Amino acid sequence: MDITKFLQETAPLIDTAIEKYIPREFTEDSVLFKVNPPKFSSNLEALNKGIAEPIWEILDRGGKRWRPALFLLICEALDKNFEDCLDFAVIPEVVHNGTLMVDDIEDSSELRRGKPCTYKIYGVDIAVNAGNAMYYLPLLPLMEKKTQVPSETLRDIYEVYVQEMINLSLGQAMDITWHRGIANADNLDEENYLQMCAYKTGTLARMSAKISAVLAGASKELVEKLGSFAESIGVAFQMQDDVLDLTGKEFAEKKGGVGQDITEGKRTLMVIHTLKNADSVDRKRLIQILNMHTSDQTLRDEAIALMQKYDAIEHVKHTATCIVEESWSEVDKLLPASEAKEKLKAFAEFLIKRTI
Repeated sequence: MDITKFLQETAPLIDTAIEKYIPREFTEDSVLFKVNPPKFSSNLEALNKGIAEPIWEILDRGGKRWRPALFLLICEALDKNFEDCLDFAVIPEVVHNGTLMVDDIEDSSELRRGKPCTYKIYGVDIAVNAGNAMYYLPLLPLMEKKTQVPSETLRDIYEVYVQEMINLSLGQAMDITWHRGIANADNLDEENYLQMCAYKTGTLARMSAKISAVLAGASKELVEKLGSFAESIGVAFQMQDDVLDLTGKEFAEKKGGVGQDITEGKRTLMVIHTLKNADSVDRKRLIQILNMHTSDQTLRDEAIALMQKYDAIEHVKHTATCIVEESWSEVDKLLPASEAKEKLKAFAEFLIKRTI
């Protein structure tokens, strides 16, 4: 299966579904006002300038749309009609882009997908509010279709959503406090990092899989196994992001240069591995560079060289592959053989081996 082609074909379908619920310009006929009518006035100009415009500015920058693609692949593997899933697949994608908008403020980032971050264009106030709105607007399909979906299914979907949104905040708290030095980050082990990733990056993949499986009527066991599999993809995706931040020139240029994670002082798995295995001199030097939050490329290259010295990059690549293979073996036992199942496996392999 050509995963790149699949993602390219799926992305416009997802965008069309998003636009159905979050239009580029709100009108009196928008779904939002049908399920949540204003008491006095909709004031379309304010909502379009303050919500629709910044949301579509970041959505139009692209992105892989892999979370909703995963959602649709799981629907297909569970023999659920593609068209019945599409509107619900927007949930993790819109939430994901909302987190990016807010993350960029929290990290004081300059660029997102090669362009100035949303808060740099519209201001912090607009970006925070629009980002927060993106956590809830994609739930409109659940509200619009509540008479078409069994109440038990809706209940389970909402429960998954709430659990995973809580997890997002827990993961972000760990990441922020570590790289800001608020919590001690110099003696973290791999389990700490994996838990942070499971909370932060694994969450929306897990949300995609579990909502998709619930919608398709899967058993509780299968819902949980598919959720764990998707979580492993999300964690491995983050690991590959960390690797590409240090090694992928094209990838890094869109973020502002190779080693942005070093500038932010992030405790990636490569950093943790190096700190655990380095001699005292190298360990002290890496911590020193990370605590500088430097943009000096020479210093960032020095930190990268230290991580390479202790084979940290290869270690992370190997770990990412292992966790996905292990979680797939659990799903493999429960899903019947099908073309959709093979697509799902190929999809996971693609995401952890990508170069951009």
